[in-house]
Amino acid sequence: MTHASQLQLRQTLVNVAMGRQPADLVIRNGRWVSVQTGEIIPGTSIAIAAGHIAYVGDDASHCIGEKTQVIEAAGRYLVPGLLDGHMHIESGMVTVTEFVRAVAPRGVTGLFVDPHEIANVFGLPGVRLMVDEAAVQPIHVWVQMPSCVPSAPGLETPGAAIGPEEVAEAMTWDGIIGLGEMMNFPGVAAADEKMLAEIAATHAAGKTVGGHYASPELGLAFHGYVAGGAEDDHEGTRLEDAIARARQGMRPMLRYGSAWHDVASQVGAILEKGLDPRRFILCTDDSHAATIAYEGHMDRVLRHALDQGLDPMTALQMMTINTAEHFGLSREMGMIAPGRWADIVITSDLRHFQAEVVVAKGQVIARDGQLVVELPSYPYPEWATHSVHLGRQLTAQDFRLEAPAGASRVIAHVIGVIENQAPTRHLRMEVAPQDGEIKVDLSRDLAKIALVERHKGTGGVTVGLVHGFGFTEKCAIATTVAHDSHHMIVVGTDEALMAQAANQLAATQGGQVVIKDGEVIGLVELPIAGLMSNERAEIVAEKAGAVLAGFRACGCTLNNANMQLSLLALVVIPELRISDKGLVDVSRFEFIPPLEAV
Repeated sequence: MTHASQLQLRQTLVNVAMGRQPADLVIRNGRWVSVQTGEIIPGTSIAIAAGHIAYVGDDASHCIGEKTQVIEAAGRYLVPGLLDGHMHIESGMVTVTEFVRAVAPRGVTGLFVDPHEIANVFGLPGVRLMVDEAAVQPIHVWVQMPSCVPSAPGLETPGAAIGPEEVAEAMTWDGIIGLGEMMNFPGVAAADEKMLAEIAATHAAGKTVGGHYASPELGLAFHGYVAGGAEDDHEGTRLEDAIARARQGMRPMLRYGSAWHDVASQVGAILEKGLDPRRFILCTDDSHAATIAYEGHMDRVLRHALDQGLDPMTALQMMTINTAEHFGLSREMGMIAPGRWADIVITSDLRHFQAEVVVAKGQVIARDGQLVVELPSYPYPEWATHSVHLGRQLTAQDFRLEAPAGASRVIAHVIGVIENQAPTRHLRMEVAPQDGEIKVDLSRDLAKIALVERHKGTGGVTVGLVHGFGFTEKCAIATTVAHDSHHMIVVGTDEALMAQAANQLAATQGGQVVIKDGEVIGLVELPIAGLMSNERAEIVAEKAGAVLAGFRACGCTLNNANMQLSLLALVVIPELRISDKGLVDVSRFEFIPPLEAV
């Protein structure tokens, strides 16, 4: 905001507060949830002008003119709009606009978005797409510049790359709030110049650096990482993780997304150890379309946090004022107070939170769970909808797993899926070669996993084994949502069906598909970067629901199995992952063979 526009805004707010100018909107007789003081103050009225709060007090009648809209709160709670401090739009499989359509009626008025996924496909132009779409939304959508593209240099090949020069350029853009999660924690601890240059460019711009320390080790590597400049972290899964991060000056972000449930295991830092909750933030990280369409977003997180024992005021602080302060935005949002954007949710019950009226940027945007404003249309360019390039038709032969020559006994390095958690296990299982190759073994829950290169059309396929999906049928499942490089992951119990699934997604230009006995039984098309659809969240959720039903039809009972699948190429989270370059032991950041002769 320019000096002139800031001056004009302040003049307007002062004049409205003094009664010299009528407000645009007045909310009367509510219970003010003052997160800045930890109080709930009854009999409060709020006057709003130019999208901002001008007055908060017991009587705003002096601010009401002939054209002032008046809302009677009738004793209901007046809550600051909910903020999600760390999340990925692409995980919802919808565009920014459709994500906003789904979550704004639930009381979410601010999102801090890391478009790391589209950056891995398109680089800086992909980030620009997200920034431009975010700018026209009726709620606040701040973008963090992705930091690690690729997430682990040398271990994977993304569709594009980002470095310090791109980060420095993005820091000059309106709408960029800071640096996205710094996932290359070994690089930071080793004082890698590229990683530290990205952090330095962010700090030089006066912006916030997001963290991502995905390791249980809290020794010198952790201390080196913190010294590198990361200011928050959402990768903690244990009580000691939350405590260590808070003590070292970071803000622990406790996440409750569709598949990552890390609030319960860490909230004891506040409830049992007595740490100051004002250092903690609640976020989602990754939310599936079905979650945001049917269960909620930050309102869902709030209800869950209360179930863990947090009191409503503390939980609300962790998703409003704490978040705003962390990003240097407390002058603009995060509390109901003069000068801030008028982002206010009216609700009758804090413990069973349901947004009844949502005000964002000074206008009523939703009532009783329904949007009452039109959202802008944002057309994606053609290049953004054609990103799946296999180079050729794949066949069953591409998914063979050759046994070591002459070996009668073989040890397989197997990716072990852990339900509801991002880490995997590195399993070592003895397998028996058959005709010179290793087959699936349903009796031991051993299925094939493959990583298909899809950015450059090289035709490359990496094959390994996975345990934990529980498949019992002849099936294959493929996805182009494959964090972080977003090639194509295929799992299955039949090589021919795995080839069919991969070729199907090449034809639809991305998405997720389930094939059982040669028939497509679940398909969600994601043509934008192979990650997103421009259909509404409930439509995408229905299609994704068919994919989840397909998992179950194949024998899999995992919660959000498609999100678990999407992380099996994430080569920055221990223990074992697959990339286009091979099988990666993330604990050592080394390639290992999928099979070894004994």
